[in-house]
Formats: sequence, structure tokens, C-alpha cells
Amino acid sequence: MWSFVGTRKKKCWLWTALCRRTRPIVAFALGDRSEQTCRQLWRRIPASYKRCGSVSDFWEAYRHVFPRTRHRSTAKASGETSHMERWNNTLRQANARYVRKTLSFSKSDFYHELVTRLFIIRYNLLRQSCVT
Repeated sequence: MWSFVGTRKKKCWLWTALCRRTRPIVAFALGDRSEQTCRQLWRRIPASYKRCGSVSDFWEAYRHVFPRTRHRSTAKASGETSHMERWNNTLRQANARYVRKTLSFSKSDFYHELVTRLFIIRYNLLRQSCVT
């Protein structure tokens, strides 16, 4: 998912890892669509989740970073990425920075990450209270 930071010309991509069973966001990274940002996401995923299987779309960076034995790329039509797509919609509805055609965007990388981090913390806390 992407948003703008500073100007409309500067896209900032949000990379997220979500636990499919309980649905909290376990890691995220902000940056471009490069393999480097994907590696940053991989480093932030807790070790216990790195042992699990993962599913993503066909973006090339995943193939180079995620272990082939535990990772599978699939099309959206398969329904395997539907939990992540649902989370993306939740973020868009709650935060104008992530709406596709918006006039709202962060003025700096610092505040963009801060707002995103606070949203994820709040989302995870609300998920936790619904589960227990």
C-alpha cells in the first residue's frame, strides 16, 4: 500500500506482515518498492513468525528475500491474501493519508511513520481485546 510524503511525487510504500490466524500486524516497514525495503520488513518480523509459512502477491522482491521453502506467491483471486487486503481497507478508512486519491498526506517521513505506528498499535490492541 502506498501514500505520499511531502509531495505527490514522493510515494512511500507500507509493507506489512500479518498473522493470518489471529490477524495482528506483526511487522511493518516504510520505504520504496525495492528489495531493500522488503529486507527491512523481513528483519522486523519476529523469529517465531519467520518459521511459519507466508503468502504474498507476485512482487519480485518477495522471491529474493523470503525463504522459498516457506513462502508462496499467489494471485488475489485465490483469496489467500484477503486478510491483508481487508486490513489495507481498514487502514484506508481510518487514515486519510492512505486513501488513494487524497489531499491529505504527511509532511515528513517522521510523522508518516509515527501515525502509521500508532494506528498499528491501536489496531493490534483492539484485535487483542476482541480475541480475549
